[in-house]
Amino acid sequence: MKTFRMYPTSINERYLDEITHLLKQGGLVIYPTDSLYAIGCDALNNRAVERVCRIKNINPAKQRLSMVCSGISQTSEYARIDNEAFRMLKANLPGPFTFILPASNKLAKAFKGRREVGVRVPDNNIALRLAQALGNPLLSASVEIEDTATDTLQSAEELQLRYENLVDAIIDGGSSPGLPSAVIDLADSSSPEILREGIRPLIS
Repeated sequence: MKTFRMYPTSINERYLDEITHLLKQGGLVIYPTDSLYAIGCDALNNRAVERVCRIKNINPAKQRLSMVCSGISQTSEYARIDNEAFRMLKANLPGPFTFILPASNKLAKAFKGRREVGVRVPDNNIALRLAQALGNPLLSASVEIEDTATDTLQSAEELQLRYENLVDAIIDGGSSPGLPSAVIDLADSSSPEILREGIRPLIS
């Protein structure tokens, strides 16, 4: 596993190019967000998506997958956003929220058959620049593990030891908040539902 050290306020462009190339080749990267560190891959690369699902023990036929986008514009290419959903996304993003939206048909086969997709636009410049440089969303699965100490989830060094044989690279972006994002179901935007409270209140 290769380690890249950079911070949201100081993006190393050479590192960014190298990580983007790795993602395009089907690689897996642990990277910081504004909530937890996450395991990411190219959301359009089916084999990479399947690798993440195996690591996280996710059955994509039964469990909803989530993606990180560079902004609402990129999100709109891969999820359907009506006027009410757009208003709520614009009021809260970027931020520590996962919004459940109707999925489009542009995602990898692992997403297909799923009518909904989780969407994140985190308030972390590393995550946003990765999705921007890749040119499409990253599949994103948090490193949250049951019965794991919060300080472990916040520390890139601890995560490197835990995942060294499972992923290809890690971006050490310093300590993360160590708390999961809020989850808001906007599949029916006229009746949004908060499925999980987060570290920041939702602006409705």
